[in-house]
Amino acid sequence: MADVNSLLLLLGLLCHILPLMFRYAIGEGIVTAHSTLELSRASSILMLLAYIAYIFFQLKTHRQLFESQEEGEEEEEEEEKAVIGFWSAFSWLVGMTLIIALLSEYVVGTIEAASDSWGISVSFISIILLPIVGNAAEHAGSIIFAFKNKLDISLGVALGSATQISMFVVPLCVVVGWIMHVNMDLDFSLLETGCLAFTIIIVAFTLQDGTSHYMKGVVLFLCYIVIGACFWVHKIPQSEITVGKPFTGVFAA
Repeated sequence: MADVNSLLLLLGLLCHILPLMFRYAIGEGIVTAHSTLELSRASSILMLLAYIAYIFFQLKTHRQLFESQEEGEEEEEEEEKAVIGFWSAFSWLVGMTLIIALLSEYVVGTIEAASDSWGISVSFISIILLPIVGNAAEHAGSIIFAFKNKLDISLGVALGSATQISMFVVPLCVVVGWIMHVNMDLDFSLLETGCLAFTIIIVAFTLQDGTSHYMKGVVLFLCYIVIGACFWVHKIPQSEITVGKPFTGVFAA
């Protein structure tokens, strides 16, 4: 259900905003950094607990709310024959995970070089380009299901992925960093947190009436373009900076 995902995203947004607000309210300093780190770790644990509760809610207690029901068709209880066995699927999963981990390590190590070579900011590459390429399969699946008038599945794929990143992956990284004695917190910069906040609020308002039409899609697409333009100019590449001469990029005013 879209409302459940929206609530979880708002909870994740709250956990991201509080460390930022805490830093601005108290001010910079060693004590503030330590307190922000502790707050982020506590928030991460709560976010993981909330995500576990969401999984239990989705798969156990309220499973019927997440099942797609097609109008005019009776549900046929036919057992589908598995294409591959459990251990075969598990082996493929482990193998592909290792390959993706190696490729991700290579990509992360070449982002700055690509930024200097292409003349594109690191923020734009890491926040706009990489998610588009990395989530291409999910995007294609959402579009295909939307064309088949299965918007519940399409929204489930899109919002489910966002919920997983916000409520599971990010806090898990903070907790794992804590275990490995690496200080990681939820205090993102003001720009990233602000974009996240407005994105979640806009999506929540878009889904509140339970209807869909092309104008909503146009507005969401334009919002994404604006955010992309923002991160395009967020950090001017060093290769484009000339001493004594203003930047004359595409979005320069």
